[in-house]
Amino acid sequence: MKSGKDSGKKAELTIRKNRELTAILEVSKVLTTSFALEKNLLSVMSTLGSLLEMQRGCVFLLDQNSGELRIVAAHGLTKHNIEKGKYRIGEGIVGRVLEKRIPMVIPNIGQEPLFLNRTGSRPEKDGISFLCIPIMLKNEALGVLSVDRIYSTKQGSVDDDLRVLKIVASLIAQFVKLWESYEEVEKEKEILKRELKGKYSIDNVIGDSSRMQEVFEAVHRVAPTKATVLLRGESGTGKELIAKAIHYMSPRSKGPFIKFNCASIPEGLLESELFGHEKGAFTGAIASRKGKFELAHKGTIFLDEVGDLPITLQPKILRVLQEREFERVGSEKNMKVDVRIVAATSRNLESFVSHGKFREDLYYRLNVIPLFLPPLRERGEDTLVLIDYFLKKFNSENNRSVHLDKSALQVFLSYNWPGNVRELENTIERLVIMSGAERLTASDLPVSLSLRRIKSSSQSSSLTASVGEIEKSNIIEALEKTGWVQAKAARLLGITPRQIGYKIKKYGIEEKVL
Repeated sequence: MKSGKDSGKKAELTIRKNRELTAILEVSKVLTTSFALEKNLLSVMSTLGSLLEMQRGCVFLLDQNSGELRIVAAHGLTKHNIEKGKYRIGEGIVGRVLEKRIPMVIPNIGQEPLFLNRTGSRPEKDGISFLCIPIMLKNEALGVLSVDRIYSTKQGSVDDDLRVLKIVASLIAQFVKLWESYEEVEKEKEILKRELKGKYSIDNVIGDSSRMQEVFEAVHRVAPTKATVLLRGESGTGKELIAKAIHYMSPRSKGPFIKFNCASIPEGLLESELFGHEKGAFTGAIASRKGKFELAHKGTIFLDEVGDLPITLQPKILRVLQEREFERVGSEKNMKVDVRIVAATSRNLESFVSHGKFREDLYYRLNVIPLFLPPLRERGEDTLVLIDYFLKKFNSENNRSVHLDKSALQVFLSYNWPGNVRELENTIERLVIMSGAERLTASDLPVSLSLRRIKSSSQSSSLTASVGEIEKSNIIEALEKTGWVQAKAARLLGITPRQIGYKIKKYGIEEKVL
């Protein structure tokens, strides 16, 4: 008979231990599913209630601003009870456990004057035991875990419960710290997104000309929609800037903006870069990898230089445009993606289509909303505004106060700017950094600006001077200005000492001796 009782106790103990292990495992699973603080902690308390037969339970977290312990999640309490559950440090059992940072057990809360029953959830207090454990990570007290228990010979002991609850409190502490870090990162991301939204707002794109005002108006109309946009224009006209403005002015502004230059990646790697690949899909694919379309989910993908897409890859791009689905390289599983496509090209796509270099159906899918960005030479009134903007920007960055006189400004305004705004920006940055003087005249500017300007003028006004003669004249002028020091003259002209040495020999320039 005794052996039967012993075996029965062992069986009960085994069941109890299995429940404890199951509870700890379930709590671990719950706390690693997401960063939903209240939802996860509520699931933890429900797990303790169902598996360990705890009547009520609360997770109190310390509010660093108010210094109060507040219930974040509870099992067995009404909403009204939860709202009333607030304690200051040192107040009641809960406040004392946080202050002392040690567990406390009240065998019978009906006989404990320190038990405040602040929530009012226990009208009959006799016979209820109260276990309270600090939630701590290293030496930092984050909150308190409390549970109610009614003990019997079949329901384990206080020591068993304390051991399990200490483990659970430790898991909660780690989760809370991870949640705090996650929230901090999310706040920083939101701040950065707001800054980017402001920076890339169309209102910050410089352009007073009627041509650019037309572009701005079109962006305002198209940005809130889901329509695919095709940006057309020469290199350096600001297509990426407009693409970002479309994204940050759209409902997708909180999602990612992924840029991909179709001309910058070797053809053999393009498919993997755009659509991703599975582990072992090809030599060197040691792990699965997401492509640009997956990374752009819920956001915008900007396909720059889309005219350079190889014809073999164009059907897959067409499929994404039509069906919003694709497969990774090495996979047969269809993947859905929610993404807006903004494409850009400096190519003549119509010519490409007629010569079979670009699929006609893809062209029409991309060309839903075409926006043409004018070259700088066609928006002359913007040149002065851009010059002023870039001078302020690079003077500020380099602690300089460089400015252009009327003659230098005239060179800038007469120049053709084949590289458009990007060339203008780079030219001004170089001048601000490299110039020795604060006030720049026409003779301080790189020869290339004068050459292209005068060459263009000679074609329209039948000037007889050759480009070579003009270049020779500019080099002699620079040498005379710098006392015939070739290195200084080269810097003045915006070329290298080697280049000026070659040109001096080419034109047979000799130093004048007075």
